[in-house]
Amino acid sequence: MDSTTLPGGDSTETRVDHLGRRRLFRRGRRIPVVSQAVGKLVADRPATADTIIAAPSPLQPIDLTDDAAVAEVLDLAVRVGEVVLASGTGVIDTTTQVRFIAATYGLVRCDVDVTYDSIRIWTDRGPRLPPASSMRIVRYRSLDFTRLAAVDRLTRRIRNEVVAPEDARTALDAITTAPHPYHRWTATFGWSLLAAAIAALLGGGIVVAAVSFATTLAIDRSNRVLNRYGLPFFFQHMVGGLIAATPAVVLATLAGPLGIDVDPSLIIAAGITVLLSGLQLVGAVQDGITGAPITATARMLEVMIMTGGIIAGIAIALRIGWSLDATVPPFLLNTRDITDLPVKIVAGAVAALAFALACYAEKRALAAAALSGAAGTICYLMVQQSGFGPVLSSGVAATVIGMAGGLMARRALTPPLVVAVAGITPLLPGLKLYRGLNALLNDQLVIGANQLLAAFGVGCALAAGVTLGEWFDRTVRRPRILRRFGALRRPIVRRIRPRGWRRPPPIQ
Repeated sequence: MDSTTLPGGDSTETRVDHLGRRRLFRRGRRIPVVSQAVGKLVADRPATADTIIAAPSPLQPIDLTDDAAVAEVLDLAVRVGEVVLASGTGVIDTTTQVRFIAATYGLVRCDVDVTYDSIRIWTDRGPRLPPASSMRIVRYRSLDFTRLAAVDRLTRRIRNEVVAPEDARTALDAITTAPHPYHRWTATFGWSLLAAAIAALLGGGIVVAAVSFATTLAIDRSNRVLNRYGLPFFFQHMVGGLIAATPAVVLATLAGPLGIDVDPSLIIAAGITVLLSGLQLVGAVQDGITGAPITATARMLEVMIMTGGIIAGIAIALRIGWSLDATVPPFLLNTRDITDLPVKIVAGAVAALAFALACYAEKRALAAAALSGAAGTICYLMVQQSGFGPVLSSGVAATVIGMAGGLMARRALTPPLVVAVAGITPLLPGLKLYRGLNALLNDQLVIGANQLLAAFGVGCALAAGVTLGEWFDRTVRRPRILRRFGALRRPIVRRIRPRGWRRPPPIQ
């Protein structure tokens, strides 16, 4: 490839295309600082799910007649899918990862069925051998981002190296049985810091942020105790809503006599946001968009039931407050604006970082999560300041988070889901849920229904925006050969003849 610099900084180079023809291309001037910054940010590390090609050539094919070897590979594939699905990954990405693990070891013709709580895989071993199958039930939901990242790296190893199935299974056992990288009190601190940052993002002062921190600390420790006794998550969320609303009622009652100018409703909004952030809203909407309606319905039903538990707990606390002649936090219709913009940007970044910390994310992912939270907060406030509503502003901000978060996740060698879910956490509609509930309890049915529908619309817009942003990201970051032809093509073999060679005359 020859290159020539032209006047003005442009350059030309001669390339050979896929048919072997030499062509002249002209390149524009490059800005070294920008190109180096982009290169350092995104590098050349596509996510594991983005680089998976259907039915790749096996790196280490196994003997298809060996039932034990086939069963070992199928078990490895479904166990990897179990960790990915339990962490909130969508059905399409989970299916792709399971199929890729099986195909890497020679089980190319596979059918994978992923539902809300189960993974099934069938493989065809040819006309002379019976098909083999395996199944795994997902019995837990865990936001353990360290385990998810470790499984992602294991998948990269299987793809790039010759890893024997027994070695891969040993590595997977070590990942699933390893303790959390942080102490449980560190996770509790992360949840409490998330509530304080949300309160600051909504415009609360130091008092509201401090009370939100202490309230979430009590919620997390109480739910951990209840979880050890096996209490269903619906009732745990109900207890969480009850604990979130109680300090707000007390502060609203004492604010007047003490002369404190605060908005106690922000404490409830922060508590709702913390409780909502652990739900699989992104996965539910992503499954509905990408063609997995059964799992999407199940996940959305779970989100709605858990949200109902939160609302029920808050309603109980407010009713108890009214019966005791206490002051219920007022119903205010204030909206987010760009006042105190630096504080809100920092609060958005801290909220995303705190959520990633509470979900045991690796240290390398914390900075990426903070940047995505700051970017989403800036985008949301700017779009809303331009005159658009909260639903559209949330969708645009989530799209930016999905794109930027995917690129930063590639640099940090972290699954994009980690950065995306952490980035949209500051934008969850906790305040709208409380407004709607308060209006319904005060017989303001129109306002209450409007606020609850707005909260539902914001939640769907956030999840859909993340899905769209990741789609843009995967499309832009595809390799050149895939962008040009759409799929991998066979190499074109051309014979190179020496200069001056002539075809011999035909034999008479």
